[in-house]
This record gives sequence, structure tokens and C-alpha cells, in this order.
Amino acid sequence: MSAGALNTPEAHFPEFLSWEELQQLPDGLAADIELWDRRVIWNRRGPLEHQQFSVRMRNALEASAREAMRTASGEGKQPCWQVGVETNVFFKPDKSSFLTPDFLVRHCLPRGADTFATDTALVGEVLSGSDTPKRVAWKMARYAEAGIPWYWEVELDSAGTWDISAVRAYELAAVPTAGLTVKPLRPAIYVPVGEWEPTGLGIDFPEPFNLHITWDDLAF
Repeated sequence: MSAGALNTPEAHFPEFLSWEELQQLPDGLAADIELWDRRVIWNRRGPLEHQQFSVRMRNALEASAREAMRTASGEGKQPCWQVGVETNVFFKPDKSSFLTPDFLVRHCLPRGADTFATDTALVGEVLSGSDTPKRVAWKMARYAEAGIPWYWEVELDSAGTWDISAVRAYELAAVPTAGLTVKPLRPAIYVPVGEWEPTGLGIDFPEPFNLHITWDDLAF
């Protein structure tokens, strides 16, 4: 996720686009746009450091995914995971709503297949000082509403060093309604289940597969 308000249309730019209309735009412009119910949401790319940490996390997740698949195959199981970076996740069949997380884990799909929320096990964002709490909360809520089981954040200290200050893991949880007199706004939310800082040994986590990530893996 990069800088920008939740909806920041440029001068003379349409407020709404279909997926087909978006595909007609120049690649450099289309890459900065997400859609929600066809509404244009600007998602401009961050600086080099932002992209580097997205790739580092993708590579670290992919290494753990491959190890998990090798181990499971030896046990006669057949899980299959694919890890990507800056890949569109579609929320509706007509592609009128999609977001582009900085990194993701999905169940294996054929080459060239689009990624839908139902295919996705984990989405993650690299956050810096330009990401407003409102925008972060909005995207988290959309991922949760779609039922994506895991959400991760990589927080950068963009004030000076651009190093990682923390990595956080969130799990999707249903909101209990017993005893409530007012219906909750959202049936499911993300709850924090893991947090790591670079002063520790690294990141070990059991879901969606056994993850082991060292800080050297994420070093810029």
C-alpha cells in the first residue's frame, strides 16, 4: 500500500471505471488504480524501499511455502501454494472490485489465472508513514469481509532509516453476537496474533504453513 487518500481522483479523471475500461489505460497509469464497486481508488507506488521489502517478504514466504510443500509431499499430502507480489485480488466475478496487496499467498491456480479472494490465504501490506490509519483500516475491513484468513503488515521506519520496525500477523475471527442488542457492523474482523521486532531471533509462525523467516531474509 502506498500514499494517497482513500479516493483521490485526478483532475478530469473519471470517478468510476469498469475493469474493461481500466484495461484500456496506459500500463503506468492503470497500475496506480484499484477499483471498489467501480469507484477509482488511487494506489500510487511507494519509493524503492517499499518495493524492496515487498519482494523480500514475498521471497521469504515462498521459501517457506516450498519447504512446506516438500515436507507434506514426503508425508503423502498434496498442498500447493503460490506466493506473489503486487497481484490484483478480485472480490467480484465482474472484477468491479479489486485491491492489490503488496504480497500474498494463494492456493495454486493454473498459469495466467486471475486471483480471487476465495483463492487467497494471506494478504500483506508494507506500511510507511504515508499510509493513513483510515486507509489501512478500510483495506483490512475489505479483506476481512471477503473471508481471507490471514492479514500481515510490515511496518517501516520511514522517518529516517527505512528499516523494518515491526511485522504483525492477524487472523480472521468471527465477531460474537451473543448478548448484543445491536448488530455488529462487520461479521468478522482481524485480531492480532503475532508481532515481531528486528531485535528478536526472527519470525516463526504455523499458518497458513510453517513459516520461518530470519531478519537477514528481509534485510534491505
